[in-house]
Amino acid sequence: MDDYEEQASVASNVGRMPMEPSPSKGAVKVGGWRYEDSTRYIGEWNQRGQKHGLGHLQFADGTRYDGQFVEGMSHGLGCLWFADGAKYEGEFMNGWFHGHGIFWRADGMKFEGEFRGGKIWGLGLITYQDFTHGFPRNEGYFQDCRLLRKRRCPEVVQKAQKCALMARSQCDHPY
Repeated sequence: MDDYEEQASVASNVGRMPMEPSPSKGAVKVGGWRYEDSTRYIGEWNQRGQKHGLGHLQFADGTRYDGQFVEGMSHGLGCLWFADGAKYEGEFMNGWFHGHGIFWRADGMKFEGEFRGGKIWGLGLITYQDFTHGFPRNEGYFQDCRLLRKRRCPEVVQKAQKCALMARSQCDHPY
């Protein structure tokens, strides 16, 4: 393997969960499907007919997911836009926000940090619509969406921003 191939291999794994399968590995075809409830999917599929690889999933209520799928579930990097105007950009695991990312509420408040099982859980920072962080500053360890311990965590916020940027850039695929 020459330097170019090695660099490409390393770069393709940035932002993925450790030891996770590559979402596009196993994708055998590209196509679309409209479900009975008017949900639509356009993207890559595996041998078993599951969403697998990059894809675009549009729900009947207007909620939209663009990103990586593994065996039918959002898994890896992706962007989720809710019908009410809220959105999440970052890492997913088995259909949940899980890992690092940014969640914006419809009112403009955002959380940059760690998520577990679809909830704010871990280190992170809240920023309100007026670009303040509250007083005292809402930064530290959150569990089940509540701030438990105050602590500066700029490295976690930066990783969340990086994952969100990578997810956003991936969502510009042709589907």
